[in-house]
Amino acid sequence: MPPRFLVRGGRPLRGTVHPAGNKNAALPILAATLLADGPMALDNIPRIRDVETMLALLVDLGATAEWTGPNAVTVDARNVRPKPLDPGLCAKIRASILLAGPLLARFGTVTLPPPGGDVIGRRRVDTHFLALEQLGASVSVGDRYELEAKALKGNDIFLDEPSVTGTENALMASVMAKGRTVLRNAACEPHVQDLARVLVAMGAHIEGIGSNIYTIEGGRPLSGAAYAIGPDHIEIGSFIGLAAVTNGEISIDPVRVEDLRSTLLGFERLGIRPRVEGTRLTVDADQERRIRPDLGGHVPKLEDGPWPAFPADVMSTTIVTATQCSGMLLVFEKMFESRLFFVDKLIGMGARIVLCDPHRAVISGPSALKGGTVESPDIRAGMAMLLAALAAEGPSTIHNVGQIERGYERIDERLRALGAEIERHDG
Repeated sequence: MPPRFLVRGGRPLRGTVHPAGNKNAALPILAATLLADGPMALDNIPRIRDVETMLALLVDLGATAEWTGPNAVTVDARNVRPKPLDPGLCAKIRASILLAGPLLARFGTVTLPPPGGDVIGRRRVDTHFLALEQLGASVSVGDRYELEAKALKGNDIFLDEPSVTGTENALMASVMAKGRTVLRNAACEPHVQDLARVLVAMGAHIEGIGSNIYTIEGGRPLSGAAYAIGPDHIEIGSFIGLAAVTNGEISIDPVRVEDLRSTLLGFERLGIRPRVEGTRLTVDADQERRIRPDLGGHVPKLEDGPWPAFPADVMSTTIVTATQCSGMLLVFEKMFESRLFFVDKLIGMGARIVLCDPHRAVISGPSALKGGTVESPDIRAGMAMLLAALAAEGPSTIHNVGQIERGYERIDERLRALGAEIERHDG
């Protein structure tokens, strides 16, 4: 039987938690090690399944990877040779697509199968290939993707959407392309910024980090470097919701407050107002937990969008949080067409939610949640179900927890340290 969590909720959680390194920064940065002519020493890397799979892909290509500490890994990709990517490993993570840019830039050719990952609706990869084509690549799409380029050349590129991984692939290819590249309508999430900073540490010249226009002077040799990844702002958002739904008091340290502005604004709308002191964020007990209506008493709307808007990956846990707040809220999930389908599991636990369509839901709270047997459909919905189980009265069983563990390091151990009743069972 696959692993599952047994949870007994209904008790406040208290204590201090250290956020893991940003998963969505670790994966492209590991891909970027393919561009270095020496070892890359990376710190604050989350020890999660997606990272282990990415490392396995690199090792299969000929790299060496050694964990030098609990969250530190050194990767040396100098001996990598071109070969088709392992389809079994690629099926496990969507981030396998991030190897396209660096492998193309290094070897002039790459063959990879379609990526795997969360089942949250169609997730187009067109932006990746359109950008690489404008750098000089030819792309053939069938049951696998085949890319070739005799030489990459800089260009002025307007991305057809601000895709995070599309921007990351374009960045990794353009630092190796000869001449100047301008990436417009680019993604600028904290994890994209971390990738750009590590490329700069390797010797790349990139301007505009943090904006939606990057200017890259490409063709410079890239050396090995040391880099520490920033804290995961998505996980921090999950812990803010965790404190709120259990009426606990949790401190999160360290945080980068500049990565949290839209998240904090969204939680403030729910009557949840953490304190930030330096790098420490604290959610005190007895938050107001009252949804603030729009002017005129209208039902407020919380919607996600590309950075710096409210992060799509925080939406699932925010929905659970809203079930424990007084008032009515409309959530508008713009980014993924199937991400809201997990709410039927919350309804089964007692939440009052109307799913209007694949992108919109109305939550009316507060609702007394009851423990139940549910499963984890994807990383973020799985964490949301874990929050619901910890807020609920009585026992819950969460199946398919491998999905949660793809993105949250040792989550059961860290929750127990906060006072949660949670056990992991493998059989």
